[in-house]
Amino acid sequence: MNKPFKVTIVILDNGFTSTAIGPMEVFYSAGRLMQALLGEPELPRFNVRMASIDGKPVTSVYGITLVPNCALEDVEQTDLVLITASHSCLLEQIPCKTSIVPWLRTAHERGSYLAGVCSGVALVAETGLLDDRRATTHWGVAEMYRQRYPKVGWQLEHFITEDAGLFCGGGVYAAIDLSLYLVEKFCGHEIALECAKSLMVTPPRSLQSGYAVAPLSRPHGDEKIKKIEYLLQSRFDQDIALETVAAEHAMSPRNLLRRFKAATGHLPGEYLQLLRVTAARQLLERGRAPVQKVASAVGYEDSAYFRGIFKRHTGMTPSEYRSRFGPLVISSGEMRD
Repeated sequence: MNKPFKVTIVILDNGFTSTAIGPMEVFYSAGRLMQALLGEPELPRFNVRMASIDGKPVTSVYGITLVPNCALEDVEQTDLVLITASHSCLLEQIPCKTSIVPWLRTAHERGSYLAGVCSGVALVAETGLLDDRRATTHWGVAEMYRQRYPKVGWQLEHFITEDAGLFCGGGVYAAIDLSLYLVEKFCGHEIALECAKSLMVTPPRSLQSGYAVAPLSRPHGDEKIKKIEYLLQSRFDQDIALETVAAEHAMSPRNLLRRFKAATGHLPGEYLQLLRVTAARQLLERGRAPVQKVASAVGYEDSAYFRGIFKRHTGMTPSEYRSRFGPLVISSGEMRD
């Protein structure tokens, strides 16, 4: 097994402890809790620590004290940084938290993924890394953030967004959804589902509820390819001609293929398939629609072709997948003596 994924949770004064403790428990449980309940060997997937700006304890808005494992400067390497939510207006506090901003930028340059929850998204935006990228936050601070960060592509209709290694979650309890989303991204769907079931929480809200669905691709700086990625994500259920997309972005089809592969690690066709399969999985998990309707909803009119694509990416047919991960069918028969 690979080494556990290193996560650093940044805690702030006057914050919501649930945005730190919730993710910590989700990450800790991945590969552990379900296995312990079933008496199987534990396979921990994450190594989690909390860090404050100076290494000192922080006090929440309602008086609970959190004691960090370390200060930011003590963190030499981490795979993921998650910034928790502050209760008060974080914009007013940013001047006294300026040490976080260059630290976040440096961590991202070294390969760390960054995630912000609720008002914590402001510290990610303050780095400039969210400029021309998608983001979301709590609706209550949205207008304030739009004014301060006009270059950010705010998409408040989404509960969670992902763009080039930067993740954002909406409200305070989006911390749980975002954490499960990250477990799925880094460990796979089955581990995330096990984690949700063992904690007895609802899996991350589906695409219909506003999730921004995208395959996990490495961070890149190709702005044209970012626009094409967004085009595919927003129109994944439609027929999109490569030649048309290339012409609209002043590229030849051959150049588009080369640049898209170099930036994302996927060819455009494969990327589109991943988007469609992700959406299909969510429809199968949460409903009983016939496979033909699921296929049509994600862009495939030929259900046999859809079944082949789906099995190639998941190892199961759509029916097998729904049988394993779909809604439970509970008998309503009367009890008899």
